[in-house]
Amino acid sequence: MTRAWRRWTPAAVVSVVIAAGALSVPLQAGAAVDLPDKTAQEVIAMVGESTVRSLSGTVEQTSDLGLPDLSAGGSSATEGAASALELLTGSHIFRVFIDGPDKARVQVMDRLAERDVIRNGTDVWLWDSRKNAVSHAVVPPHDKGDRPTPDGTRTPADLAQRFLDAVDPGTTVTVDTDTEVAGRTAYELVFTPRRSDTLVGSVSIAVDSETGLPLRVRVTARNETTPAFQSAFTKLNVQAPDADLFSFEPPPSATVKERALPKPTAKDGEIAGMNGQTHGDFPGKVSGTGWESVLELPAGTLPGDLTASPLYGQATEAVTGGRLLSTSLVNVLITDDGRVFAGSVPASRLQAAATGG
Repeated sequence: MTRAWRRWTPAAVVSVVIAAGALSVPLQAGAAVDLPDKTAQEVIAMVGESTVRSLSGTVEQTSDLGLPDLSAGGSSATEGAASALELLTGSHIFRVFIDGPDKARVQVMDRLAERDVIRNGTDVWLWDSRKNAVSHAVVPPHDKGDRPTPDGTRTPADLAQRFLDAVDPGTTVTVDTDTEVAGRTAYELVFTPRRSDTLVGSVSIAVDSETGLPLRVRVTARNETTPAFQSAFTKLNVQAPDADLFSFEPPPSATVKERALPKPTAKDGEIAGMNGQTHGDFPGKVSGTGWESVLELPAGTLPGDLTASPLYGQATEAVTGGRLLSTSLVNVLITDDGRVFAGSVPASRLQAAATGG
């Protein structure tokens, strides 16, 4: 599967999405599965050799990060970030339709409403039924790899690829008990950090035994047994969806805004190698490596109206040197001078990075 669009994610939560993906689904019970034995390397090879390019399915997500309930939203100035943070709490359902690299539709089912992002060739549409608002953008013709998604949503395959790209010598990779997801048998890859300087205890990826498509991702915090993040297909069809799903005409009464897509900053997977350095137009830098990496963004990354909002005060707590957004898997420190430090590490590690320690 190709990369999802990080550029659609508000700066306030980009580090959370980068580090964890923030999707989950309840555990599924079923009959025992017994597949032919494969090594971890063989299962990883299955993912790389997967030829699935078209599918339709439903993804259920639940997140238990220890964040406060943010479902009430906030002011118009911060409702975008509130919407994304809401997807990091509670349970949510979204539908996904994909046909090749440049046709995709994601539907997030909200209460009595829905949000859709549709890519059809070079056209990208974002439709919010509650606001009766539409945004339209044009993707450069050569841009064939990225797919837009509503804030915070990623398919299990997109999330799995992030973790597969990040595997390094600091990770132990094993194959656990065979499983079943969305009625399909699967191998269970388990990634375990070797060091203890991270909040992540393990990441498991269920890989379809027939197609090599990742079907589910679970992320468990250190010293915990229940996943904090999970993402799984509950329904899946690997045939091409109806072409009409990718056609979109704004409702006559809708407000339509044209928007320019921001220039790409850094490609997914390249940030991990940016130890202490910037990359192209990307304004941040990363210290440390692997699971202990810390992302630093300069002052001014967060808009002033966001940090002044009630949502900011609700989601963060005062700590020495700034305010902390703390979850079971990711911490984000916003310093008093406006810099942002984020990573799957203890808050003390972020504070040390902020003071040059």
